[in-house]
Amino acid sequence: MSVERISIESKQELEQMITKDVDQIEKDLTVICNNVPINDKTTLDVLCHDNHGQLVILHMSVNEDDNMLMQGIQSIDYVNKFKSFMKVTYNKHNIDDKEIPRLVLIAPSFSESLRHTVAHMQGIHIDLYEWEYLKIGDHKGLHLQSIFTWKPTHSGPAETVVEMKPMEKKHETKPSKKKELAREPEKNEESEPKPMEEPTPEMPKPEPEQPKEEFPMFPEPPAPPENPKNDKDHFKSGKEEKKKLKLF
Repeated sequence: MSVERISIESKQELEQMITKDVDQIEKDLTVICNNVPINDKTTLDVLCHDNHGQLVILHMSVNEDDNMLMQGIQSIDYVNKFKSFMKVTYNKHNIDDKEIPRLVLIAPSFSESLRHTVAHMQGIHIDLYEWEYLKIGDHKGLHLQSIFTWKPTHSGPAETVVEMKPMEKKHETKPSKKKELAREPEKNEESEPKPMEEPTPEMPKPEPEQPKEEFPMFPEPPAPPENPKNDKDHFKSGKEEKKKLKLF
């Protein structure tokens, strides 16, 4: 079965196809109104809101057209200015007037210049959808495909997040064997933990020695005579010595 691409010449025909099957863009998307004139050159094609109440502008073209981006931005400014009034006017819809409206551009193709511009815009949520009108046998249908989605951060302008790779460790060249031997004792000294030195208590200083009292030396008593015969002989010998001493 062949697949044939069919061109759409009328923008109104494209708009009707999209509004009938708006779920192709996003589920729970509700159409509020369409063909709202903004100025002499710009018309808001379709205004919707999502399930959170945020306003969504659908701006479409039957050809590749870079001017549709500028027209879409003008539509955002207009809706953002009157969103409180729209909340009162379309009170049957759950519209959140605190959120900035977002933009969806729908075209058969987009130029590289438009894609690059959208990718570097800050503060605006813009989606790009390419459409194809296909004929398969006796059936015709519009096919939408999302090709770009950009969401700003709530805390401020969008930031490009770069995944940092862990730094690769540089290959360390091993020193020569001579250098290793020369450094080996130092490594051993550093590797072995030194025991903690306990503080040595201070020894009391020795007091100066006082001079010892010198006692007089006494002569030792004469040793008793070995094996004295008897006391009488002993006394006799003593008397004789005395007599002899007297003679002199």
